[in-house]
Amino acid sequence: MTAQDLADTLRGRLIVSCQAPPGDPMRETATLVRLALAAAAGGGSAIRANEPEVVAAIAGAVDLPVIGLWKDGDTGVYITPTVRHALAIVEAGAAVVAADATDRPRPDGSTFAELVTAVHAAGALVMADVSTLAEGIAAAEQGADFVSTTLSGYVPGSPKQTGPDLDLVTSLSAAVSVPVVAEGRINTPEEAAEALARGAHSVVVGTAITAPTALTSRFVAGIARP
Repeated sequence: MTAQDLADTLRGRLIVSCQAPPGDPMRETATLVRLALAAAAGGGSAIRANEPEVVAAIAGAVDLPVIGLWKDGDTGVYITPTVRHALAIVEAGAAVVAADATDRPRPDGSTFAELVTAVHAAGALVMADVSTLAEGIAAAEQGADFVSTTLSGYVPGSPKQTGPDLDLVTSLSAAVSVPVVAEGRINTPEEAAEALARGAHSVVVGTAITAPTALTSRFVAGIARP
């Protein structure tokens, strides 16, 4: 699938992130496949998934493009941090590899541009996960096929907020020629629609759809008495 083909498929549509953190009861491959099937049945247009085993299982079970990544560690650059991680995700069957494209050093000393070159040579596309406007512009210049606001609020220098960074969506959409994907803390359909109105090409929603542990915790906190 070419970048244009996928962009056409995802224009104005919902991408569902089917992931679970370490230690969560949902972190089991068959369970995550079921979540992906449910997302597809509900009208999702693509699935975002973590780790080669899960990416391969979902790609084999769901007739939707898979945006794959490999989280390794929990500090610094840990979303598909090296070329080795990226190529493993391609091998698992992802149409797109999502990777950290912030300006922080990568653990193997490589550059984001080198990762893009390797993934393109392997026949897949790249989604750059960024936290600022400057990072998004740089990622597009380095060959990213999509730029996502995934890391805004999670990297020093980006704004801390409880909702999505819609201002970054707006500024990126005006600054880069590649599709901008809104991701991060999108909790309601209204916020998703607002992201599209602000210029997002498509929207990723994860926790608000596929994370019952986090959702339960939110309700418990909401009804807790002082």
